[in-house]
Amino acid sequence: MRVIPAIDIIGGKCVRLSQGDYNTKKVYSESPLEVALEFEAHGIRYIHLVDLDGAKAKHIVNYKVLETIATKTNLKIDFGGGLKSDEDLKIAFESGAGQITGGSIAVNDPDTFLGWIETFGAERIILGADVKDERIAIAGWQQESDKKLIPFVKDYQKKGIRYIICTDINKDGMLKGPATELYKRLLEETKINRTVVTMSGVEDVKIPGICLIASGGIAGLEDLPALQEVGCEGAIIGKAIYENKISLKQLEHFILSV
Repeated sequence: MRVIPAIDIIGGKCVRLSQGDYNTKKVYSESPLEVALEFEAHGIRYIHLVDLDGAKAKHIVNYKVLETIATKTNLKIDFGGGLKSDEDLKIAFESGAGQITGGSIAVNDPDTFLGWIETFGAERIILGADVKDERIAIAGWQQESDKKLIPFVKDYQKKGIRYIICTDINKDGMLKGPATELYKRLLEETKINRTVVTMSGVEDVKIPGICLIASGGIAGLEDLPALQEVGCEGAIIGKAIYENKISLKQLEHFILSV
């Protein structure tokens, strides 16, 4: 399972919110680059970089932060927040993003989102399925749509999406544990039936259908094996790192063990 620290950006600074509420903003560092370099020094290879200004403005804003981290580290960066147009996507990839996450656009403009999958490939486009009471939330989590999580994900799965980031907004930033049971159910519902030949004959089996990245609520190191056990491909960790609930040394050891 991949360990993916989050760096959320407002005004060029590294911040964290609770439950997506901008009024709860807490600044943890004036330099996102220094944070990224520290992650890299502890064996971390991936980060989830979120342009919170972009999410509000509905277009990419903090691409210079992305460019700086991409050019001064070897981290593989998933970038999200405010990506609404082909031009936004072009800027994100040219600035160094390895993958991008689309959330609101997947609800409001599915044709454009599906066009991104066709143009750039399913390996580079992540579906942001952020939920509140199991309904998809959009517009920087400020609005709740009428779409339910599992049918929404299954529909995009049929259209070629492979990577999903699912954040339970009620748990985000609360340090009370992730939505492990929700992820377990989502992974079970998206499994694919396959007929395989084994030593004992032909068998029908179910195999994983999506790469699910868990996000929100991680409170301690013990949450990571639990997410790994249910089948999550990755885990995004934010406030638990910044509030010293999980040390970078602990993450370094965990990465070496998986």
